[in-house]
Amino acid sequence: MNVATRQGRAIFRFMAENTQELVFEMLTSGDEGRVCKDIPDSACKEEAGNFLTHVTSLSTSKISDGLIDPKLVLSWLLTTIGAPGWLIGLLVPVREAGALLPQLFTAAALRELPQRKWAWAAGSAIQGLAAASMGLAAFFLDGAAAGYVVLITLAVLALARSVCSVTYKDVLGKTVSKSRRGTATGTASTVGAAAVLIYGALLTVGWIDRMSLVIGGLLLAGGLWVTGAVLFTTLKEEPGSTEGGGNPIKSFRDNFRLLADDKQLRRFILTRGLLISTALAPPFMVALGTNTDEASQMFGGLGLLVIASAGAGLLSSYVWGRLADRSSRKVLILTAAAATLALLATLGLNAAGLLQDVWALPLVLFVLMIAYQGVRLGRSTHLVDMASQDNRAAYTALSNTIIGTLLVLGGGFSLVAHLAGEMVVIGLLALMSALAVPVAFGLEEVQAS
Repeated sequence: MNVATRQGRAIFRFMAENTQELVFEMLTSGDEGRVCKDIPDSACKEEAGNFLTHVTSLSTSKISDGLIDPKLVLSWLLTTIGAPGWLIGLLVPVREAGALLPQLFTAAALRELPQRKWAWAAGSAIQGLAAASMGLAAFFLDGAAAGYVVLITLAVLALARSVCSVTYKDVLGKTVSKSRRGTATGTASTVGAAAVLIYGALLTVGWIDRMSLVIGGLLLAGGLWVTGAVLFTTLKEEPGSTEGGGNPIKSFRDNFRLLADDKQLRRFILTRGLLISTALAPPFMVALGTNTDEASQMFGGLGLLVIASAGAGLLSSYVWGRLADRSSRKVLILTAAAATLALLATLGLNAAGLLQDVWALPLVLFVLMIAYQGVRLGRSTHLVDMASQDNRAAYTALSNTIIGTLLVLGGGFSLVAHLAGEMVVIGLLALMSALAVPVAFGLEEVQAS
């Protein structure tokens, strides 16, 4: 290698490192200098690059999530291609249960990996292949055959996602310091929301054939997940503790003992369990508020929630992330209160006969989705900061498994809606959100410890 080539590479590395530092400082401005609170010096030196790797990798995942949204995009897709109705009804339970329930059993095996970035990367790549398979199935098949393939590949995607979920917080906790983790995830959510907002707008206006757009979105999601997997492998992750691996049944029992030993963990899981109301409410709100042809034609059933969710994420995710780095407890309190107000406003507007007005449903959905984004970022940051390197993976797996079970049981709200109507369901979900406020008040300020 000649001198000029070596000098050129040295200049390129210098410029790249300085660009990383500049962007890192811009996104985390206002923090306490470059103090690393709970990661070793070796990880602190690599924090700027690792921070940006987290943002870019997680952004690809956030965009992909929006492009394949089971309760919106996949439901519309299977309906359009003529899949049986009972298959469509399984989409959300398969996605939620498959992503959360296995974690308590898989955490022990994943804990044997000293570097867990490889598990996240593998899970992301498998999600990409599954999403692309959905797109191909929709292109080449129709009816029940397409429905079966989409449901099976969604199950594979959900299982791969469970691996990503149980390892991500652990990797984040090892590579990015406390007070900057919420900023990383919040920035990624903002980037993802901006992209999905454009996608939702395209779905709504109908300039491009919706089927072609949906199939193209599934293929794009596949490519983005694979790209995120490759990027994530470049993280500078220090080898971590491998204690706690081994027999999954024993690990299952040991992890559940954490509930008896840690009062704060119990309170956190209760808070998070009550706040699943923010995830369960949107379909019932849309069913309640789109009973007129005017509302349906104006916004389009597929584009409505996509735009509301993406717009709320775009405007609020970074802010929620920054606030969570200061007090994730207060973020959970604020989001519980905001969700309660949005759901009560939905009931009030419907009682007044205004919910079918063109502005009403998008407005209350937008407020609820802002709360939902805050719940996601607040509970993620709180869990990472309340746990240590030794128990973070176990806390994550236990919490996610319990919440996954509750989300599956939440399918019972569909029966309540069938028997008593959407108004009753939304009232119950508002009550859950309201109860989360006093429960969250009892959480510790983990960022201050």
